Amino acid sequence: MYKYDIVLKDAFLVDYVSGFEGYTDIAVKNGKIAKIAKNISVDLSKDFFELEGATVFPGIVDMHVHASAWLGGKFAHKMLAKAGVTTALDMSGPIDSVLSVAKEHGVGLNLATIEFVRPGWTVNSDNPSDKELEYLIKTVIRKGSLGIKLLGGHYPLTPDATKRAIAIAAKHKVYVAFHAGTKETGSNLEGFLEAVELANGNPLHLAHINAYCRGLIKSNVEEAAIAVTTLMDNPNITSESYMSPLNGTSGLMVDGVPASMVTRRCLITGGYEANAEGFEQAVLDGWAQINAEQGGEVILLSGKKGVDYWKALGDVGVSFAVNPAEPRYCLATAKRENGEFVVDAISTDGGGIPRNVILQMGLSLVEMQAITMKELVKKISYNPARVLGLLNKGHLQVDSDADITVVNVAAKKAEMTIVGGQVVMYKGHVCGRGTNIITTKDGVKNVAEAGLNPIVTDLTQSTFYTRAQKKKTKKK
Repeated sequence: MYKYDIVLKDAFLVDYVSGFEGYTDIAVKNGKIAKIAKNISVDLSKDFFELEGATVFPGIVDMHVHASAWLGGKFAHKMLAKAGVTTALDMSGPIDSVLSVAKEHGVGLNLATIEFVRPGWTVNSDNPSDKELEYLIKTVIRKGSLGIKLLGGHYPLTPDATKRAIAIAAKHKVYVAFHAGTKETGSNLEGFLEAVELANGNPLHLAHINAYCRGLIKSNVEEAAIAVTTLMDNPNITSESYMSPLNGTSGLMVDGVPASMVTRRCLITGGYEANAEGFEQAVLDGWAQINAEQGGEVILLSGKKGVDYWKALGDVGVSFAVNPAEPRYCLATAKRENGEFVVDAISTDGGGIPRNVILQMGLSLVEMQAITMKELVKKISYNPARVLGLLNKGHLQVDSDADITVVNVAAKKAEMTIVGGQVVMYKGHVCGRGTNIITTKDGVKNVAEAGLNPIVTDLTQSTFYTRAQKKKTKKK
């Protein structure tokens, strides 16, 4: 009988919580970290990996991905594992699709999801009643979701309905995220500021802060500065930003016009008409890039190939390079006076969308000395794990979960992804199976009946709720 399941030899471990940064061996047993020390004998282990100085991080937690069938989900699991992600939050669902895709295409990752609130789909109109919102929340929580996401930038609700949805989510202690924008504002700085006001001190995850700092109202640098100041003043707002220049939206046309408001704005930004003809020309010119399924992953297509793919399928994802560099860097590195990051995490808004670049961009910040390696670990592992209430993830110490990302720092890419002590990716080869669904106690039954492994989180112990509670206490 072996003492350990896996030993990682000669790893350069970087851990924010312990502050450790140096060469060591790491032993794993029963999905947990069993020992961290030099010279652990490989004879004690069933398997071992000689890492030859590769860098080891606590498993990457991506707080904003897409893993449902309508957003490249069947490839998301594989793409995330190859990028070194061990845990992710799907930011729109729907829960039924996320669970189905996870069962069919899972590679061993931990995955949470929240349900989109979209007029004509999950609610009847852009001004749903409290009763309708309550019903939606209770239904999706029982199915395994952690909460809801308001798709304001794409499919907005009225300001009043948005405010009520956030308050109802807080009442039920579920997760609520918001792509800023209502029937009165867009997906821009004004929508961001309105979102903070509509939260009214309640917990709210404002998605991809960089998306509201594209220079549509003021210069993009001014907008980023305003966003930073606003977040500093409102600790009830959880946030993440992504560092890819590419956004992601929908190529679906309704009556010859893009169904998504974001798609329309991206076309206008590029100097194109916000209609099917303008969209086609944008794809031909390369301003719009179609998210196409190819070779087991999602890639970007433009030109005639992109147009042909879009016309054949219609409802496809599309990416526009609309994120300027300065806000991305500013938002990723901004800190409060106490040294805490203003924006909690670096995300990707990726998964099944081809921009899973946390390591590539994050390590570039380290290379530029904008942040330290330990600060990067805090930003991509520790902080997002705490937001989701996953207290045993995001750090590597004895008895913590053996979720590990092994990194080739020079190449800025993941070499190995380990989840719960199981290798799910090794040197580009994805070899894991199944999915662990992060859910509340109310969703355990449905997740298990779907043939997936439930992991229970208590959101009341997450920073998503505890920070908001501190703000309310100060107000009193």
